[in-house]
This record gives sequence, C-alpha cells and structure tokens, in this order.
Amino acid sequence: MKKYKIFLTVIALVGMSVTYQACNVEPEYYSQSTPSMFFDTQAKVYQRMGRPFTHWAWAMADGQAASNLVILQEYSTDEMLTPSRYNDWYDGGRFLKIYQHDFLPNINEINDVWRAFSMGVAQTWSAKDDIDEYVDFDALGFPAGSRDAVLMQLQTLAAFFYLHGLDLFGGVPLYTSNKGDALPRSTDEETFAFIENLLKEAIPKLPKKTELGAMETGSINQATGALLLARLYFNAGPYIRQDKFAECAALCQGIINGEYGTYKLEDDWTEIFGFNNDRSTEIIWTVPSHNAQSERSTGPHSNHYGMGEYWDNGEIGNRNNGFCLVPSLDVEGKSYLHGSSNPSSKGTYRLGSPFAKFHDQDVRKQLNAYEGGGKWRGMFYFGPMVNPVTGNICHGGNRQFKPDETLVIVDQIARIIPQEGAEADHGKEGARWGEENSGVRLAKFSPIPSASEKTLKGNPDIPVLRLAEAYYTLAECKLREGKKDEAAALINQVRKRYFTEADPDPVTAANLDEWRMLDEWMLEFIGEGRRRTDLIRWDKYTEAWWDKPADSPHHNRFPVSEDARNSNNLITQNPGYN
Repeated sequence: MKKYKIFLTVIALVGMSVTYQACNVEPEYYSQSTPSMFFDTQAKVYQRMGRPFTHWAWAMADGQAASNLVILQEYSTDEMLTPSRYNDWYDGGRFLKIYQHDFLPNINEINDVWRAFSMGVAQTWSAKDDIDEYVDFDALGFPAGSRDAVLMQLQTLAAFFYLHGLDLFGGVPLYTSNKGDALPRSTDEETFAFIENLLKEAIPKLPKKTELGAMETGSINQATGALLLARLYFNAGPYIRQDKFAECAALCQGIINGEYGTYKLEDDWTEIFGFNNDRSTEIIWTVPSHNAQSERSTGPHSNHYGMGEYWDNGEIGNRNNGFCLVPSLDVEGKSYLHGSSNPSSKGTYRLGSPFAKFHDQDVRKQLNAYEGGGKWRGMFYFGPMVNPVTGNICHGGNRQFKPDETLVIVDQIARIIPQEGAEADHGKEGARWGEENSGVRLAKFSPIPSASEKTLKGNPDIPVLRLAEAYYTLAECKLREGKKDEAAALINQVRKRYFTEADPDPVTAANLDEWRMLDEWMLEFIGEGRRRTDLIRWDKYTEAWWDKPADSPHHNRFPVSEDARNSNNLITQNPGYN
C-alpha cells in the first residue's frame, strides 16, 4: 500500500488537531481570527502552503488527459482530438474548433486555461505573502532551512504557472503579491525575464533529492526548478526570438549528471505510470493520487462505455467514450503516414498518425491489460476489445455496435458502419464524422486493476516532469548544434527499454532530422501535455495534418480569454483575434 502523500498528511494532521481541540470542554472565545493567530503549528503552515498546490493538481491532472492545461496542448495537435460521434461530443462544435484551430476567446477551454494559470499565480502569491509575513519558523521548531524551502517552492510554483501563461498567451500581467491594483499585460521579454529571475533565485534554495527512488510527494525540489528553467530556455525562440539552447543544454546535462538531485531512467516504462510510481527513479515532479483519498488518476474520458466488463471492474467512472488518437488510416483503410507503401489517395502527412509511428515490436503497442499483482501491460486500446489476460470482452454501447457485439476499435475516424437514418453521411470522414469505435484510445495513465485488487485504484500519480525530458531536450539541443551522433545516443538510451531485443529502428546520425526528432517527442511523451509547444518550436503547429488544414501563424498563441478581459479592461487581445 502506498504511503500518504504530503498534502494528504497535512490534512490528516490538521484533522487530528481539530479533533484534539474538540475534546476540550472549556471553550475559548476570540473576538477575531488573524493570520498570526492561525499559524500556531507546523501543520497549519503546510496547510496554507498546500492550497495553491491543490489548484495545481486540478489544473494538471483533473481527468488526465483531459485536464485544463493538457487539453489545449494535446487536442489542438496531430496527436489527439475529441471527435464528434454522431451526437456525442459535438457540444456546439467546441472540440472541433480546438482541433481545427478555429480559436475563439469564449471557448470554455480557453477561459479555463487562463483561469488555471492566473488563479494559480494569485493563490501562490497569497500563500507566500501569508507565510512570509506571519510565520516564525524558529518559534515553531522547524529545522534549519525550512523557511527558504517553503517560500522557494511557492515561488517556483508561481514560475510554473507564469511559464504556462507565456507559452499559451504570450506576455501576461506580472505580480509578486496580491496587494495592489490590476495591471496590464507585460511584454513577452519582460515576462520571460520575470520567470527566469524567479527560478534562478529559487533553485539553489530548494531541497535536493538525495535518495534514488525516494517517494515523490508533489513537493518541489531543485531538479524541478532546473527543468522548468530549461523549458523556458528551450523555447526562447518562440517566446522572445532569442537562441538559448546553450543555456538549456547546460541545465539538462547537469540534471542528467545528478547535480540537482538523484534520478535514473527506468528500465520498465510501466514503472513510470504504475501503481507505485511515486517511487519511480525517473519521476522528478508528480501530482499525487491515492486510493479513496485523493484519486486524481482514474477514469479517463476516452474509455468506452463497456470497459467495466473488459477490466472486470465496474467501479471506474468517466467511461464517456471521448478523446482518441489522430487516425493513421483513411475510410478505405489506406495510410496517411508519410512514406507508406499503401498511401491514402487523399495524401500523406509528415505529422500525425501517432499509432502507426509506434513500431510493431514496441512493447507499448499492445492492448492495455491488468496482469495482477500490480503488473500491467500495453499503452493502447485498439482492435477487437478482448482482454488478452482474462478473455473478458468489451461489448458495444447500443450505438453502432450492439450490446451483444464485441467492440472493435479502429485507427480511423469515419462513417464506416451503415446506420439507419444516416445513409447520406455514410463514407464521410473527418473529426465531425466519428463513430462509437473510432480512434485508438490512449491507456498510458492510470492502469485499471481488477475488482479483486480494487484498493490499487487511483494510486498512480500523474507525472508532470521526468528525467527522460532532460535526455530528449539535450538531444534536440545537440541536433541543432550539428552533433547528431551525440543526440541519437541520448534518445536511444531511452528507446531501448521499449524492445525486448535490439531496437529495430534506432535513431542514427543518418536518420535524425527535425521530423524524426518530432516523432521521438511524440512517441515518448504522447498525452503528457507538451505536443503543441514542441510543434511551435519547430514551426510546425500551423502546418496541415489529417483534417486540419494549414492555418495562420497567429494561432501559435491562443486568444486571451473573454472572461479575463471582462474582469480587467487593461488586458489587450492577441493579434489576429480582434
């Protein structure tokens, strides 16, 4: 059984304190409650510190991979989408608009991501203000260095939220406290420098992980700050039109060398996303999740309605048959993959076709199934949905497949199955023309245990940062420097864990270019909320892929939320959205 995480522990400690005080039959009366009176125990300090982290957990991992900061990074790219399945998931066309880059400032998801980053900033500075002003760390018996560790974790969290604001919208209003008047947007350069300064000040004062495989709790350590700063430098071109790859490479090399803490690549990829992944040697920062306490990681919206049968566990929620991978095949079963021997008559694309890009010998490219004892396999749901371990069947949902029929998931999004009353649409394909079984489903996060081991449900944490990112980031920096051999070696150190024998298609200096680099980013980090940023860095986000035509470069940034502009009339709209 996984141990409680830091924030759950804080809640428990506070609860114990309340219970103890309730046993005192002599009431104490106060004329007012002030922050200085509140902070009378260490637990209450951590309780106050934890509030912005609960917002972070909601923003990053609420229904992964359908959380606020993940949806726009994934569903607007060549990796994933939420197609309309007849009347299911049309929702006024909002998911189609996201996928086809018809961005509007009043789309729910755009309002939500502005709220996710800006509310995160506000809550973080509020907690930092309170703790900085009212907490006497020495009087409460904190160990030496605790004050810096607490305040700099909050400062790094603010930088994390600001980094998302810069990435999604460009320059944003910059605050260091909740005290004061509303501000207009700062420039891109000012926002970049602000984030850089926050992180550079925080990193040396953050705690460092010194034990390999020590439990991750959601707290922030030096490697987290260093990798966030590397991300900032890595994308400096799109952000501020400057080359910061050398600075980025130095940070990533330091992370790999252990200068910011002790980490190691996992040999078994399921350990990164499995039931005890809070002990993964590769995880740098993760959103905690725990069975029956704070389950962040169960029931992705991609799961078919009948998956309870397949899993032999009907207690998993959110079987809403929603998002899926961008398809590799057209309505006739021909390939959209560039270089295919059976190309679609509609053309092929360098981008997209994620399922087809996984090699058939890749251990991830098999049906996801729980094997028992905490072990599981496979990253996808595809083909006839018959559980390879138990033989259990996922039946249809009384739409295109009937409840007595075995569901067959296809790598296509098209009207293929004849449907009474919809004869005129038969043979159409595109994001608007999905069916019940359209699109391969990603099963990377939150493996589902059987009902007999149901206490494992919800235990997998949601990784936010992991060591493999430092390897791939350094590899791309070396590629851009012309050191292809070194870049290939870094990528292959990660790739080798996905093959039981020798890698049949290793990265080499001869085959490594911008397209192979983007493919490798896709294969390793699909669904983890970074694809849009990677495409923009290579100037590919507005190129064409399946059912998404080439579009305007101004779409590299989203429109500023309508709600944000209504609440602060100093905030200007991004170019191209007026």
